[in-house]
Amino acid sequence: FANSHQIPLIVIGQGTNLLFDDAGLRGIILKLGHNFSRVDINDNRITAEAGAWVPGVARKAMQAGLAGLEHIIGIPGTLGGLVLMNGGSQRKGIGDNVRRVWVVNRKGDLVTLSREECSFSYRQSALQGSGAVVVKVELECEREQSQQIRRLMLEDLGERRRKFPRKEPNCGSVFLSTGEMHASVGPPGKIIEEAGLKGARVGNAEVSQRHANFIVNCNGATSKDVLSLIAHIRQVVYERIGFDLCCEVRYVSPTGEIMPAHRATI
Repeated sequence: FANSHQIPLIVIGQGTNLLFDDAGLRGIILKLGHNFSRVDINDNRITAEAGAWVPGVARKAMQAGLAGLEHIIGIPGTLGGLVLMNGGSQRKGIGDNVRRVWVVNRKGDLVTLSREECSFSYRQSALQGSGAVVVKVELECEREQSQQIRRLMLEDLGERRRKFPRKEPNCGSVFLSTGEMHASVGPPGKIIEEAGLKGARVGNAEVSQRHANFIVNCNGATSKDVLSLIAHIRQVVYERIGFDLCCEVRYVSPTGEIMPAHRATI
């Protein structure tokens, strides 16, 4: 319907790394939620629908003695979005465990894609920009003692609680930590903090005092505030160390275009 009537269609899970324009969206938002969240486990494989809550999938894997998903235990989103972005933590990505992905393509056909066809790389996949909607995922894990998996998950959650903002609204990690940059000068949070930008503010958007790779909403921040602060951070960092920070947060324009937030026009 949306394609035939040329209406922008945005499919979301929890929308945890999306920044919508202040003008809103002239289109349709389709939310995959609780009724699209079945999770089945067979031997060392997990088949889960796109609306499955990511920490819930990780816990089910732990209970079944399946390892490899410990790094996603603290990610507040749904599985479809995680696969689309090849999300994860500790420089790992969910793509490492993906075996197959079922998507509905632009024509409305249900298609099965292999891991190779998804072309996963750091926080990227061929699914981005393809117009395909992830509906189901098959993950492959390794056998491990549930106690050991639980220990690693608790360590990850403890680290998150210590470092990340917990009360202020935010879109998660703002900038990508590329391999070259991480090896040369460190992760984005460290770089931004060393540039003296912790607490930097535009309007009601502020670089978190807890972790500099988060921008928090201090009561009524607009998308323009956030985008302007992103541009300021990128300029300061580039002038200081010569690295272009690229965004993990995605901006959604009023016409339904989705892009890394640093590419948005302010």
